[in-house]
Amino acid sequence: MSRPILEIADLKALARRRVPRMFFDYVDSGAYTEATYRANEADLAAIKLRQRVGRKLSDRSLRSTMVGQPVAMPVALAPTGIAGMQHADGEILAAQAAEEFGVPFTLSTMSVCSIEDVAARCTKPFWFQLYFMRDRGFVDALIQRAMQAKCSALMVTLDLQVVGQRHKDLRNGLSTPPRLGLSTALQLVMRPRWCAQMLATRRHRLGNLVGHAKGADDLTSMSAWVADQFDLEFSWEDLAWIRHRWPGKLILKGIMDADDAHMAASTGADAIIVSNHGGRQLDGATSTISKLPSIVEAVGDRIEVHMDGGIRSGQDVFRAIALGARGTYIGRPFLYGLGALGKAGVRLALDIIVNELDMTIALCGERHISEIGRHNLETK
Repeated sequence: MSRPILEIADLKALARRRVPRMFFDYVDSGAYTEATYRANEADLAAIKLRQRVGRKLSDRSLRSTMVGQPVAMPVALAPTGIAGMQHADGEILAAQAAEEFGVPFTLSTMSVCSIEDVAARCTKPFWFQLYFMRDRGFVDALIQRAMQAKCSALMVTLDLQVVGQRHKDLRNGLSTPPRLGLSTALQLVMRPRWCAQMLATRRHRLGNLVGHAKGADDLTSMSAWVADQFDLEFSWEDLAWIRHRWPGKLILKGIMDADDAHMAASTGADAIIVSNHGGRQLDGATSTISKLPSIVEAVGDRIEVHMDGGIRSGQDVFRAIALGARGTYIGRPFLYGLGALGKAGVRLALDIIVNELDMTIALCGERHISEIGRHNLETK
């Protein structure tokens, strides 16, 4: 009898068995020692909830808004690179699952399925994540493509001017599509289901780059182009250039300091995300949940404050909301679901989280997501 899938950890275990090691490790890794990656989870788990009884619990609701968009719960799917290597057509499937559930999906610049691919297969707008690159013409074209696809929010990632070193990716020789070699061949032979899915799709490269980035035509040139494009000269002044070109909702991702939060709030953005890139950039940085309260206190009256990093359950969502987040993001949980079961796995990940969140709200004596606050947490 197969093990029932009851929590995100079950989806992770199944994805580990079904996805080639190099792509599973890409998701399940952090920079250097992975201390920050682990801290994101551990610090959330350490927050204790306050149980209440004798309170009316009917008519509970998790509905909220994120940057003015109605959501079934205050959770969005985070932008994640090469999700289409967890499962064939991965970004399309994840976007469809999020749309059907009623939460936002954010497409990464470094996606396998292009903006146009996803837009053609969804009926509602999604969000697009932008890396600011040296080729301003390419960045401008990406913004225009997101507008043409009717994306309802643009998310700018601020913490990737320099790419953090992830030992697992280097040891595995990660590439999209996989480079041929003995190690790669062995990984693929051991994952026949994954290989069959990939053979059935034409989407194997970075869809937002191929045919759009000058000089990024094959695997070698694409890798070199990406490595050369992250802009060391990017600064707060450059956000005015983006704000001028993007008329819609603007979200800034990668804020881990109150001083930076003040700078972000002055740009005209609609929300910031307290994020350390899932522990994949600066190893040794503090966890996102430990920084959230001070950033909410600093700018929460001026701009929406969201959070990602370490969320593995509905209870983690509850903890973040209780400490002031207006919205949260999941990356690894939905990717585990995608790798395990495709679109159905993403939906299952969302179902697990919403059920855990609803039960936690009830056991803490609340009926609506807007009622959650610090009073729901135990104080030392």
